[in-house]
Formats: sequence, structure tokens, C-alpha cells
Amino acid sequence: MRKDRLEAFSDGVLAIIITIMVLGLQTPHEATISALIPVVPALLSYILSFVFLGIYWSNHHHLCQAIEKVDGRVLWANLHLLFWLSLIPFVTSWVGENHFQSVPAALYGVVLLCAAIAYFILAKSLVALHGKDSVIATALGADFKGKISIVLYAVAIPLAFVESWLSFALYVFVALMWLVPDRRIENIFRR
Repeated sequence: MRKDRLEAFSDGVLAIIITIMVLGLQTPHEATISALIPVVPALLSYILSFVFLGIYWSNHHHLCQAIEKVDGRVLWANLHLLFWLSLIPFVTSWVGENHFQSVPAALYGVVLLCAAIAYFILAKSLVALHGKDSVIATALGADFKGKISIVLYAVAIPLAFVESWLSFALYVFVALMWLVPDRRIENIFRR
């Protein structure tokens, strides 16, 4: 199967997820700066989630650049990733409305953890389809950033019940770690 439909479908789903997320933001009814204060937690959770979705979109694009074909296993692995990403608007809203309290913060982490695992499964499915000597396999290498992200999410989830701001500090750290685009695939194409 060709990869074009997988990439187009994924782009469309991510665009819808971002749209749903922004539509969930409530605007203040008053035209004052002080009216913005109650919505600051929602805005902060939106910004963090938007960054995460942007990171996934960018890295998904890089994956698609490095592959030639897809199969049923890859399609299902991609749907698995999209499922977890589709839950981001829900947890983003819950976190924002509840001012980063423990249970919403932990569930936010669960969704991020599951999305990271799903991305890892997608990447491994692509390597299995294209072979260990393929462009995608060479570009991904040992995938240290992907593995350490999973560990940090797993640490952040129970940490939310101790101090939820510490779990969000870890979520922000992971986002910052990935904010610099993953150049592994681009470097392979430059060679």
C-alpha cells in the first residue's frame, strides 16, 4: 500500500484534534484583563497540548518521509496513535478547568504515556516492514529520546499525586526535549 493516504488521514485527524481543542477554550464575558485570570490554567494547558500535538505532527511527517509503503499492521499502529492523540482535548480541558489538580494531571500523563508508546509501536512497525537496513531503521537508531520520554511520563503520573506541578514540570521538560525537531531523518536524506 502507498503511504499517501496514511499521511493525509493523519494530518486531517490532527487538524481536527487541534480545532476541537481550541473550540473548548471559553472566552471571558467581560472585556477586562482581570477577566482573563480565571482562564489562565485553560490557556496554559492548551499551549502545552498544542506543542505536544505539533511535535507529534512534525515527527509523524518525518516518519512518512522515510518510508515507501505501509501495510495493515502500520495502519492499525497509526490508528492506535491517533486514538491516544484524540484524547488530548479531553484531558487538556479537564486539567485546565481543575487548575492542574492531581487526578486530571495524572490522567493527562496517562494519555501522553500511551501516545508515546503508540508512537514507539508505529515506528517499530515501520522498521519491521522496511527492514533493519532501511532509511527509517537507520534514522531512528536506538530512539533514546523516545524511550526516555516514556520513562519520564511513567514517573510523572504517580508524581501528580504528590505534587501535580512537578508532574507538569516533567511534561514540559519532555516537550522541550522534543521541541528541537528530530533531525535524524533529515540527516539521513542529506547524506
